[in-house]
Amino acid sequence: MANTPQRFLEKIREAKEKQLKELDLSNDWRTDDKEKLIEIPAEVFELEWLEVLDLSDNKLTTLPEAITRLQQLTSLNLSFNKLTTLPEAITRLQQLTRLDLRGNQLTTLPEAIAPLQKLTSLNLRLNRLTTLPEAIARLQQLTSLDLRGNKLTTLPEAIARLQKLTTLNLSDNPIEKPPPEIVEQGIEAIRDYFRQLQAEGTDYLCEAKLLIIGEGGAGKTTLAKKIEDQNYQLREEDSTKGIEVIRWDFPMKDGREFRVNIWDFGGQEIYHATHQFFLTKRSLYVLVADTRKEDTDFYYWLNVVELLSDNSPLLIIKNEKQNRHREINERELRGQFTNLKETLPTNLATNRGLEQVLEQIKHYVKSLPHIGSPLPKTWVRVREALESDKRNYIGLDEYLNICQKNGFTQRNDKLQLSSYLHDLGVCLHFQEDPLLNKTVILKPKWGTDAVYKVLDNKEVISNLGSFTRSDLANIWCEDEYATMHDELLRLMINFKLCYEIPRSQGEYIAPQLLSANQPLYAWNQTDNLILRYEYDFMPKGIITQFIVAMNELRNKQQYVWKSGVVLSKDQTKAEVIEYYGKREIKIRVLGRHKRDLMTIVTHELDKIHDSYKRLKYNKLIPCNCDTCKDSQEPHFYPFDILRQFVADRQERIQCQKSYQMVNVLGLIDDVMDRRELLKAEQHIDNDILPNPSEIRRENVVVTVNNVIQPSKQENNFMTEPFKQEDNFQPEVHKPSSQISPAERGIALAMALAVLIVFIVLVLNPRAMEGGTLAIVRFLAAAFAGISGYLLTGSLNLEAHVPLSKTNIKATGAFAAFVLVLLLFFYGVPASDNSDKPKPISDANTTITAIASVNQQSDRHADFTN
Repeated sequence: MANTPQRFLEKIREAKEKQLKELDLSNDWRTDDKEKLIEIPAEVFELEWLEVLDLSDNKLTTLPEAITRLQQLTSLNLSFNKLTTLPEAITRLQQLTRLDLRGNQLTTLPEAIAPLQKLTSLNLRLNRLTTLPEAIARLQQLTSLDLRGNKLTTLPEAIARLQKLTTLNLSDNPIEKPPPEIVEQGIEAIRDYFRQLQAEGTDYLCEAKLLIIGEGGAGKTTLAKKIEDQNYQLREEDSTKGIEVIRWDFPMKDGREFRVNIWDFGGQEIYHATHQFFLTKRSLYVLVADTRKEDTDFYYWLNVVELLSDNSPLLIIKNEKQNRHREINERELRGQFTNLKETLPTNLATNRGLEQVLEQIKHYVKSLPHIGSPLPKTWVRVREALESDKRNYIGLDEYLNICQKNGFTQRNDKLQLSSYLHDLGVCLHFQEDPLLNKTVILKPKWGTDAVYKVLDNKEVISNLGSFTRSDLANIWCEDEYATMHDELLRLMINFKLCYEIPRSQGEYIAPQLLSANQPLYAWNQTDNLILRYEYDFMPKGIITQFIVAMNELRNKQQYVWKSGVVLSKDQTKAEVIEYYGKREIKIRVLGRHKRDLMTIVTHELDKIHDSYKRLKYNKLIPCNCDTCKDSQEPHFYPFDILRQFVADRQERIQCQKSYQMVNVLGLIDDVMDRRELLKAEQHIDNDILPNPSEIRRENVVVTVNNVIQPSKQENNFMTEPFKQEDNFQPEVHKPSSQISPAERGIALAMALAVLIVFIVLVLNPRAMEGGTLAIVRFLAAAFAGISGYLLTGSLNLEAHVPLSKTNIKATGAFAAFVLVLLLFFYGVPASDNSDKPKPISDANTTITAIASVNQQSDRHADFTN
């Protein structure tokens, strides 16, 4: 124990003397590495009665055999150490119910884990596991298994046999089997998938989606036609309206046909906002660039694909019209976009280079991760049946019957398949929507064509996006839409492409067609609460989705335009404007309940942000110092920086405009409930996870009366989500700059008045009679109390003492009142008319007079005694 830190020695001694059943030898992010354990002190193994042992955040590389002496252990925390293999000794601790191995460097989980039959919670998050052993099925008491942030590509069928498992976390793994769409649905969907594989046998779906994107007129439709038929002759093509879908089949070496669904996207800007609904994962993308126009915004399109498709592979096809070559900085693009696979030149008019383009497309579609993934045979049969059905849509009952005819027996299995096909973009079935769940749209193009008919309608455009149900009857007048108006309108609302004007009789707005001109309206710029979002790349459509989602809070219909909206709730207004050129959204709020409305706005924006899995942005919190408080251009702090300050126990941060130090929690309290901070702490960016001391902060932050304290979750170190009590209400304090200049002036004036009166009475104690002096004493003390209340509220003391701001101000008021009352009582005694001394004329005499009065007071006290 020579190298064991003293604090650990004391804990071990205490555990031994008191026969404690729990021993905490963990560290936190502040602990110097030199203070961490590299081996477990031998004396620990003498504590054979231990039930809970916490060794997290140390530098352990293995465990000694002696740990098997701790046969009473039920909970062992080894998170954030340096274990590369699971020590065999652990497997002989057969009373363990909870085992935490987060943040180590484990690459495999041995079969020897099987003896831990009593385990209910196993945390393997943030390791390097590539496989799971079949022996995991022996852990039949397991209810929670966390495997986030590993390198798993396949789940063993054994995991489906863990009958008590209710919580399975698999995010941030490159899993291919089962299909990711199944994995995302959770453990029950995984069990159903494996059950059907076993019951029905395995088949494979040789089908992929090819999406052709680019600017309008670049040659996208021509390329799609050339892929379908190389002998297609060029002609003057109308611009694609919305999306065109073409089927292309080519033979594989095993004789089977490979099916490619080519989606040709309209390049006009009106269609950009809808890309997010159709740019699917696990697809191949082709970006067509017209080398003659040189108008392709490569960074926009590559960012869109990276963001919306989960980094699916992409080819750039340079359509060299009239053989005009164009150089592309391919090295720079590849450095930024890892999904860029090839840049291929061609001339679609002469077919030069077309053969190579086709070969590369075939190669990359066959290499997509889902190709060759095993599926139950019934799934493949139903998929083929739906593909051969010529109808645009069918009712849910008919879909269920098709499944029944092809071998399905359970309704849940049928709905699981429709959900899988929906996620792949093969068909559309909105199971959560009470209207749309009754219809399965077999041809998504049919639905998108209907949507674009509205967005492309000249009358709707001239009406700035306004339309009614009667307008839809004229727009969707064809027989194929005759009975589906309600469903198609709901489809547009689900895609956040339109909203109904509140309290109107069937009038709707498509916000992307609104006027680009911001209307004139009065806005009081004082006492605003301001917040900004800045984006590394800003996809189109965020603000229109927001406008649709918040339509119930819009102030008036005239206060909404293409890039912004004014909302109103409970005598509070919010202005939300997108500045696309700056990649920014700015929010201003004024009125009675600023923070409440700000919370509603940011919550909705964050929901939209979360729908883009790879979106990178900063939430910027305004400064509340004296300089910034009423400014329309305050200094802003990135929310992530403030969160880091909280985690690092840094109470104050410097404004870069006024250089004042401001309270970090006060900044956060201005714009959000502190529980939002806790939520943010639970979503740690895996890009910075290699440092375990950084990761472990997710369990650290709970705020009580402005003091950062370790979370109760520290003691419950496994992976249950943080559960806040229903009555938990973090105290909200105003930032230090909330005291206004007027209040500060009043406080200083009162303090100055008290000082002047005191000096006058000291210089001339006979200036007031006894009764008058008593009143003056009380008023002076009251003035001092008010000054103390106001001034202590501006000193930011709550960042340094465990008291709320209200308690600090009350304490300051009381202290000032009592101090001044005592000062006037003892410093200025009541006058005695029967014994008037001569006037005091100078400072020396003043001191002598005061001393004389004090001597008289002392003699009076002696006499009394």
